[in-house]
Amino acid sequence: MTAVKTAWRELRKPVFIPASIVIFALIAFAVIYAGTAADAFETLNNVISDGVGWWYILSATGFVIFALYCGISRIGNIRLGRDDEQPEFGMLSWFAMLFSAGMGIGLVFYGVAEPLSHYVTPPVAGQIAGSTDAAANQAMELTLFHWGLHAWAIYVVVGLGLAYMTYRKGRPLSIRWLLEPLLGRARIEGKIGHAIDVVAIVGTLFGVATSLGFGVQQISAGLDYLGWVETDNWLVITIIVIVTGMATFSVVSGVTKGLKWLSNINMMLAAALALFVLILGPTLFLMQSWVQNLGGYVQALPELMLRTSPFAEDGWQGAWTIFYWGWWMSWAPFVGMFIARISRGRTIREFVFGVLLAPTLVGSLWFTIFGNSGILRQRNEGTMLDASGAVDTNTSLFTLLDGLPLGTISSVLAIVVIVFFFVTSADSGSIVIDILATGGSLETSKITRVYWTFLSGAAAAVLLIVGGSGSLTALQTVAIATAVPFSVIMVLACLSMLKAFRYEVASAPRYLRVSTNTPASTDVPQPTEKRLRDLKISSTFAGLTPSQNGITTEPSDAHMLVAVHEVPAHAVNIDPDTGAVDFSEDSKVVDPLGGEVFDTPEFADSAEGHAQAASTD
Repeated sequence: MTAVKTAWRELRKPVFIPASIVIFALIAFAVIYAGTAADAFETLNNVISDGVGWWYILSATGFVIFALYCGISRIGNIRLGRDDEQPEFGMLSWFAMLFSAGMGIGLVFYGVAEPLSHYVTPPVAGQIAGSTDAAANQAMELTLFHWGLHAWAIYVVVGLGLAYMTYRKGRPLSIRWLLEPLLGRARIEGKIGHAIDVVAIVGTLFGVATSLGFGVQQISAGLDYLGWVETDNWLVITIIVIVTGMATFSVVSGVTKGLKWLSNINMMLAAALALFVLILGPTLFLMQSWVQNLGGYVQALPELMLRTSPFAEDGWQGAWTIFYWGWWMSWAPFVGMFIARISRGRTIREFVFGVLLAPTLVGSLWFTIFGNSGILRQRNEGTMLDASGAVDTNTSLFTLLDGLPLGTISSVLAIVVIVFFFVTSADSGSIVIDILATGGSLETSKITRVYWTFLSGAAAAVLLIVGGSGSLTALQTVAIATAVPFSVIMVLACLSMLKAFRYEVASAPRYLRVSTNTPASTDVPQPTEKRLRDLKISSTFAGLTPSQNGITTEPSDAHMLVAVHEVPAHAVNIDPDTGAVDFSEDSKVVDPLGGEVFDTPEFADSAEGHAQAASTD
């Protein structure tokens, strides 16, 4: 009883209670209207796709531009932590963990099915006939488009914002603080901040539930394909209960023990499955395809990134691109928080290009191995489709593995990989939601973590059962719908972060190395005063001496360092009579965070906390 009281006391009630009410209300709605749920999900999916599809496509492309701008510009020099802080993890370990963050049930679920679906039934907007060479190439371009830079740019927005606000500015690890530079501390700590975290929790939980639903579908389909069981609602419930129980055990055992071991085991099993298909499949063909797929993706990206297909009526855009962008946005708090926690000490430039490029390259290899193998099998043997001539998303992977040596063993391995992905998604997802529900506390109660784990499993079960034959549509619809408000928060977060970065770049000094023009053949060093008089420098530096602020107090015999701040042209006033230059203090860039102070260990250990402590010494 004491543990329950402690857990309740740690929760942020204005966030936890509304989020729980909304989640239960959505689940109850699906249960009450179970008879018409399938049609309702189909209708809602069409309404959202037609109504906000353009917004998802425009905002997702905007996130790519935002990420690249932060990485290429001077913003990239900002360190996510103290200026003298080094990364906690080495480059290879960091890349491996980035990949593990993006590796999920979705990659296994869609690894074969998505490229094969685009090959057999390409989008009308592409104007390419199905089951042709051109359709095969386009299929891989579309798949990499959905799982490449756009997906990871969405994660960059949240991950970069959390890492910057927490490790550099000392704010709690919570989504609301991404908007502090735009809205101010008072609003962020009030009702607006509570609403932001509620939206993040609801979106994250149903994003995780969507992934769990995919996992359950594929596990049951795999067991059915092997002839071990027959798929029905009782099997779905049994799988969810068993795997949710495993996730609960992992949650109770703690992050370092449970999640770390599960993640490591899962990565090894997934790598073993990919190597199995690569080595026993058409190895040379797959390596050739990988190179071409990368080239095709780069070439097709400018056209795909703004394609909204206004004249197409096949529903492809809503079923694929718009669904993915909504799914990634609902997962953004989850994955963003993870990559923020492993990226402390890195510069923004390292963060952006590491997060964008490393997982995109590895993901492209995964989809090449499974996707191109499925397309080649269908071209040569025609055995990858079901009896109706369509792609069965649930069994495509097992159909591919069945055509390779040791098909039963590899199918069992695939089911084990899915189970472990199920467990790690439920485990880590519940931890992230719990952090948001407690206002950013990294040490949360096991009781509340178990609560979120069970709630995620319950949401997945309800969506699968009431969705019936349209359960895939139900999962996709929920992912798209819950991401609508969070997409607005993400756009505002970009504007907010740019405001904070602008001040940081403007206030950060740039160091110039000013060298003397003493001839190299001179054996006798000249006095410091003589060297300073001989320097050919702008009159802007006139009157500076080695003891003044901005120059090293003891310049070497060869050079001295000058710290300068760029001044915008509109802030400079020049007297037309005397030519005297004056700087307007009113034109200084204002700190959007206002030098706020927090009485927390995270703030004391941040760059902002160290800077304020140094200024008071």
